[in-house]
Amino acid sequence: MKPLHLALIVAGAASIAAIAPAAAQSRPNIVFIFSDDHAAHALSAYRPHLGYGAPLPATPRLDGLAAEGMLFTNAFVTNSICGPSRAAVLTGQYGHLNGVMTNVEALHPTEHTFPKLLRRGGYRTALFGKWHLKAEPEGFDHYEILVGQGPYWNPVLVTGADSVRHTGYTTEVITDRALAWLDEVVGDRGGEGEGEGEGGGEPFLLMLQPNAAHRYWDPGPGELGLYRDTPLAEPETFWDDGRGRAAPARAQEMEVGRDLFARDLKLEAPAGLTEPQRAAWAAAYGPENEALAALGLVGTALTRWKYQRYIQDYMRVVAGLDAAVGRVLDALEARGLAESTVVVYTSDQGFFLGDHGWFDKRWMYEESLRTPLLVRWPGVVRPGSVNGSLVMNLDLAQTLLELGGVAAPSSMQGRSLAPLLRGEAPADWRDAVYYQYFAYPDWHMVHRQYGVRTDRFKLIHYYEIGAWELFDLARDPGELASVYDDPAYAPVVAALKRRLAELRAQYAVPAEDPVPHRPFDPPPELRRSGGADGGGGGGASGE
Repeated sequence: MKPLHLALIVAGAASIAAIAPAAAQSRPNIVFIFSDDHAAHALSAYRPHLGYGAPLPATPRLDGLAAEGMLFTNAFVTNSICGPSRAAVLTGQYGHLNGVMTNVEALHPTEHTFPKLLRRGGYRTALFGKWHLKAEPEGFDHYEILVGQGPYWNPVLVTGADSVRHTGYTTEVITDRALAWLDEVVGDRGGEGEGEGEGGGEPFLLMLQPNAAHRYWDPGPGELGLYRDTPLAEPETFWDDGRGRAAPARAQEMEVGRDLFARDLKLEAPAGLTEPQRAAWAAAYGPENEALAALGLVGTALTRWKYQRYIQDYMRVVAGLDAAVGRVLDALEARGLAESTVVVYTSDQGFFLGDHGWFDKRWMYEESLRTPLLVRWPGVVRPGSVNGSLVMNLDLAQTLLELGGVAAPSSMQGRSLAPLLRGEAPADWRDAVYYQYFAYPDWHMVHRQYGVRTDRFKLIHYYEIGAWELFDLARDPGELASVYDDPAYAPVVAALKRRLAELRAQYAVPAEDPVPHRPFDPPPELRRSGGADGGGGGGASGE
């Protein structure tokens, strides 16, 4: 296998503190849209490129963004859980360096986040939506963030000086607030003129971070009626019993049939709705819930009903997210900014949409490991481009810094995607990605694991119990049958173990797990009830 190269550093950069703004008109504006738990197979533009997932409703505005830019088919995360993923994106570092390995730790104090560096380099910066890190946002001229995960309705947004409760659907509220800031920036520029960005003045970085499509998958007012007469397809692996994989696959608590509880299934309404909102909610869910009670479903029939409720709600939330992306794209066009603005769309990780019978994320399996990544860069990215290189959320910080003409510090561990966006194919591009998940015991009871993925193979090590899995993705894209113990794959196993050791050394992974075992004692009502027909299951806290 080819050696994996370290981060691409801007040549000649001796000091981050000495950054000066680049020449006029050389740096684009950047809009970074960072959604939550939005699986790649829930974007219709991805379906021709993936070997798993059921056909689901279309995402026309995201598909349009893909058609105007580049779609990365093999974009992966360092750790498939919210806080660690977000910290990796900001810092370009794995969690054992930036401090965020689970949702418990706070981001280490650091000057090396891409918003801080872009701001120092002359960008105006703003953040709206989910933050989910235990440190105060830094590097932003303005921010309005959700408290923790944030509700889907009537959110409180926190700034550096105040907190304000807004009435409305959260995805729409934070989009409204982001576009209001954009209008302020455009107005401050004073109209058309020479200089960076449209109309002169500083370029901007706008980070829009919806909490959609995270659990509890509460739809917005425009989506409550969607798909109610449209049963959605089950994935081919929906009834997978895990027997082809290692024991951890059978010990999790994230099964659609057993671990969704009443709030997930909309048998309970969200808290904090206004009277009109509650009435609309009751009109949407009440008749279906009454019909369910009358049917008395059990076993397979009840599991199928739960899947339909789950996947329809998830895709309703995605439809609202898709519409919000469309609003941003339309706003850039209306303000004359579309041609001078790079738009990046991605999610903090993937998600199981009934695949293997599951919801949630955390695993190194494809549905969780892969994240959508779309980039529109007018005049540079060829419209409709599809790139299959192995890329990571680790790369985004260095990519955005290079686009902004700002040097990336050597502490960052990724590599700028700018050459790929320009249509180049570097001969020394990475041949493998490294993944590690630390949060066990924890919600959903997914065992600690690390592993390596190449273009064809994936080796996963459940290091606390000494179990291994190997998947040949060319022959088994659904990852149903580990071939770790197949003698025919012994040379592959040996080679991947060597590669795994190299990657752990390269990324300075501690030999001993740096995350201690913490007490895990959630309320009984948020744990599996013990029966296939039970409504209990792993809670949303800490996700």
